[in-house]
Amino acid sequence: VGTLEFLLGADRAFYFMEMNTRLQVEHGVTELITGLDLVEQQLRVAQGEPLDFDQADIRFQGHAIELRVCAEDPTAGFLPQVGRVARWQAAPGVRTDTALEHGCVVSPHYDSMLAKILAVAPSRDACLGTLVRACERTVLLGLRSNLGFLARCLQHPVFRAGAITTSF
Repeated sequence: VGTLEFLLGADRAFYFMEMNTRLQVEHGVTELITGLDLVEQQLRVAQGEPLDFDQADIRFQGHAIELRVCAEDPTAGFLPQVGRVARWQAAPGVRTDTALEHGCVVSPHYDSMLAKILAVAPSRDACLGTLVRACERTVLLGLRSNLGFLARCLQHPVFRAGAITTSF
């Protein structure tokens, strides 16, 4: 399984960015809109088994978005944060991929990403609403994170209109 990345230009054309011969952290978005478990499929292929579906079998349903919850301080230039997680509780109603738990220590030796919050809904607008509520209901105490920043971005009129660029 591999990943091809493209950027959508202002001219509505797609521009190739990179290819990785592995799953990207965003694979959960594809899983949510296709119903496929890509990690399972990757393991099947690694064991010499064929995929149990054809390209024509893949159906896309709904709109999915992934947020990366990071131990960083948006008010200080997104400076990475370290410390002990005093309390962690994932929001209900969304997929949260994480290894966080009460008492774990976030060290400076790794990437600052703590969790991925993913939502799927029939429309982009509904998906955005689900993610805003998830940011508000996720409990992360003990160190600063970008949860509030993510909620504000999701509610920004330019973002909601889908009119963002890489300079947003």
